[in-house]
Amino acid sequence: MTVLYVVSTPLGNLDDITFRAVNVLREVGAIASEDTRTTGRLLAHFEIKTRLLSYHEHSKPHQIKRILDLLTEHDVALVSEAGTPLLSDPGYKLVQAAIQHGFDVVAIPGASALLTALPVSGLPTDQFLFVGFLPRKSTARQTLFEQLRSQLATLIFYESPHRVQASLVDMAAVFGNDRSIAVCRELTKLHEEIWRGTLAQAVDAWAERTPRGEFTLVVAGAPEAENWSQEAVEQAIVDAIAGGTRRKDAVKLVTQQSGWLKRDVYALAERMKKEHLAT
Repeated sequence: MTVLYVVSTPLGNLDDITFRAVNVLREVGAIASEDTRTTGRLLAHFEIKTRLLSYHEHSKPHQIKRILDLLTEHDVALVSEAGTPLLSDPGYKLVQAAIQHGFDVVAIPGASALLTALPVSGLPTDQFLFVGFLPRKSTARQTLFEQLRSQLATLIFYESPHRVQASLVDMAAVFGNDRSIAVCRELTKLHEEIWRGTLAQAVDAWAERTPRGEFTLVVAGAPEAENWSQEAVEQAIVDAIAGGTRRKDAVKLVTQQSGWLKRDVYALAERMKKEHLAT
């Protein structure tokens, strides 16, 4: 049975390629590449003569069929322009098609921008959410940030140099100025930089610079809210209902704000209702 190898390649420093990746790229029958020029330079550096063909996000279905036809006779390697394929890079449809046609799919692990940035960010690594590239327009970015505002896990984004300043401004507006961030630029390359601070500081710092290179933004998750006291929860319920909020909606609102479980807020609200009726 032939194999589709999903091969990670260096982000910048060619020494980051693994021995296994070099061997696979030498031995397969063909290499499907997101950017044949970049991959061609990599292959030339390691004196690899394997046949190279193009596969990118705009490839037509017939290109997937062409690669599947090659797989009937030879192993094929899939590489992105840099890093690990499929992580905000093309390849999902090809991998899915290979699986559906019964071919083995094997990962050759290695460099990845998100896994390079996260450990050096200085932010929690026990839970993280990789979001990928941010939307181009500010309205769409802010909508996304609103959805992520209460996410406790560390957040990881990719961004282009042309929009990084605007994205930092939108983050600060939604997440708050005090949220911590690591701005990681040109990872593993000659001008690698890891900038750390708050979102407010990042907005100021990058407003004075002309961003260059590829950016990975690692942002702290939302701080865990301290649970309210029972007295505070009771008062919040009373205030919400007095302001015209229905009891059901008051329970939902206080649950979101207090750190209490919904069933406990509901039970307290019901008890308060009975006590009020009894007086």
